[in-house]
Amino acid sequence: MFDYLEPEASDNQEPNSGSESLPLPPRSGDINKGTRSLNPEKVRHMLYGSLAGIDRTIKILHALGYADPNDWSEPIPAPPNAAEMRSSSGVEMWMAILTKTVLIE
Repeated sequence: MFDYLEPEASDNQEPNSGSESLPLPPRSGDINKGTRSLNPEKVRHMLYGSLAGIDRTIKILHALGYADPNDWSEPIPAPPNAAEMRSSSGVEMWMAILTKTVLIE
């Protein structure tokens, strides 16, 4: 469904100072940007589940270098219309939100 685009040699990407995050797109000030133009787009992620499930998912995404845990909202009780997602065990549903800017070609 999604195509993963490998960075091109002309992108002149700098290594990310020791952190294990996703590769950065070419800086806008580079002389040779290649032929690709990148457009920023905001994407919203919403997690629904138990507090333990939300916490674990945020930690996994952080370990993968996708998002810092501090970028997520504090968990709040899920709205009443999320009741259909409630498990049969009756665990209270919570939600956390992250808005992230991604670059689209």
